[in-house]
Parts: sequence; C-alpha cells; structure tokens
Amino acid sequence: MALTDRRTASLSPGGTGTEDRVAPTPYDGVSPFPRVDPADRHRVPRWQLAATAVVVAFPLLALAIAVGWLWGSLVGPIDVILAAVLYCVTGLGVTVGFHRGLTHGSFTPNRPAKIAMAVAGSMSFQGDVIGWVATHRRHHAFTDRPGDPHSPFRFGTSLTGELRGLVHAHIGWLFSSDITPPARYAPDLLADPDLRAVSRAFPWLCILSLALPLGVGWAVGGTLHGALTALVWAGLVRVALLQHVTWSVNSLCHMIGRRPFRTRRHDRATNLWPLALLSFGESWHNLHHADPTCARHGVDRHQIDPTAAAIRLLERLGWVRNVHWPVPGRLETRRQA
Repeated sequence: MALTDRRTASLSPGGTGTEDRVAPTPYDGVSPFPRVDPADRHRVPRWQLAATAVVVAFPLLALAIAVGWLWGSLVGPIDVILAAVLYCVTGLGVTVGFHRGLTHGSFTPNRPAKIAMAVAGSMSFQGDVIGWVATHRRHHAFTDRPGDPHSPFRFGTSLTGELRGLVHAHIGWLFSSDITPPARYAPDLLADPDLRAVSRAFPWLCILSLALPLGVGWAVGGTLHGALTALVWAGLVRVALLQHVTWSVNSLCHMIGRRPFRTRRHDRATNLWPLALLSFGESWHNLHHADPTCARHGVDRHQIDPTAAAIRLLERLGWVRNVHWPVPGRLETRRQA
C-alpha cells in the first residue's frame, strides 16, 4: 500500500509492535475502512454466518469422512498419530514461539528454547520467522484500518465488501504485492544471528517438515505405501489444516464471535470458541488485541488455551522467564461494561 510506504508505526519498547502512535486515518464512509458505529459492527446476517460456518467446517468434515472410508487402506493409526504429533509441534512453534514469544514478548526464552521454537514454527509452512513476526506486528499497529495487511474490512463493510474482505483476510493477502519491511517492524529479530540463520533455513525446514513423516512412515511401516500415506496425512494434510486454522484467526476472528474486552478504535477482534482447541487458544483473539503482551489469551472460565499451558510448562522447566501472566485488575479495566 502506498499509504504505509509514507507512514511509520512506532514500536513499543522491546519491539512488540503493539502500540501505534500514528494518527488514525480519517474515514469518510466510502473508503475501504469506513467508520462504523460500535453498536452496528457485528450485526451480521444469520445466513451469512451459516454460509461461513459451512465453508470452514466442510474441509474438516471431508477429512473425517475420508479417514472413516480409507481406514486400513490409505490411512492407518501411525499416520494419524504422526500427524497429531507434528501438528502440535509445528502449531505450538507458531503460537508459543512466533506469536506470543517473538512477536509480542510475552516471555523471554533461553537461547536453545528460542531456536527450537523458531525452527518448529518454520516447519509449519507459514513463512520465515522474521517475515512472520514483521507482518503480525504491522497487523497490530494498524488493526482493521488502512495499513493492516490482512483485515477482512479492507473493502468496506457492505455485504460485497465483507465477503471480498473475508477471502482477502483468509488467503488473498498472501498473494499481495504489499510487502511488510522487516527493518521497520522486526529490527530486533534482524539483529539476532540465531533468528537470521533460522530465517535463511526456512526452505530447508519446510523440506524437513515433509521428510520427517516420509522417513518415519517408511521406518515403521517398512514399505513405500506406508511412507507415502504418512507423507500425505502427517505431511500435506497436516500442513494444510494448520495453515487454514491460522488464517481463520486472521479472517473469522475479526468478523464472527464475542467481544468481551475493549480494543482500540476500529479493532474488531473477536473470541471464536469453536477454533480454540485447533488453534491452541489463539482464537481467544479479542483478549489478545485488548492486552497483546499477555501470555494467556483464554482468561475466562472454560476457555481452553493450550499455548498458555505450554508456556507454563516451559516456565517451570526454566526455559522461559519474565512471563506476562494475566493481571486480574488490568483485565477488568479492559472488560466491556
């Protein structure tokens, strides 16, 4: 965007990028990010919610049906177990490492933990660690306003605009020529030789992410068939599922769900409970935007947050320190009346 080329968002101390000291762009009701009355922000037609739910649920339903039909022939218990293990390792690499740790500074990892999390996150096929962090910090600096790389309100708040925006926020932004400069949004990562090395190794880590299930499938099954089914399910399907879950936080978690906490003006981040487990707690997105450096996103009762549990374990092991756990008084000041 030409607009972001002419403006610089100030990063808060520590490079978290969660504070934007740039004057808000005035909206005139016609621009792609029009000013919307808070009371009208989430009055989405029920049929639109149902259509969105079908789009999100269908791939998961198709996967479940495929597993049932193909069990014992094209998918077996080793494939499922390996897929689940790699999904958790790479997913937590993104949520613990890329997101809460490196982007927002929710904790300070020791060097081995930092490198391990960066490597695991890179194996998710979601981009190199420095580029990922830079893009997400920019998202926080301009949430749902001009400059946000993947806001679903890019094309306005009309029905057509929101449908176009949903596609853009979910996957369309990946094909945009609007590049986020790491030198502006992630200078601290660029200054870290370990993270620069992991960033350069990104293509090789993607190959490793597929080679691991292929090799384990061959070693356990002893046949080419076993190697290929492991590659398909624990490699390709696992990568695709995790990608779409992550992209759904970008898209659905700014359009559908509850907003119990106040966020900055125009920031429409929501909590979407059906994605909580698959996203490792990232879909408690409203609290995250209300208090970005908080290490736990699911702060209310019955809100599952596996990422926070992983951070707690790492803290007890002594691998991370200075964890920013929720402060009740601070949360209450941000809760909607």
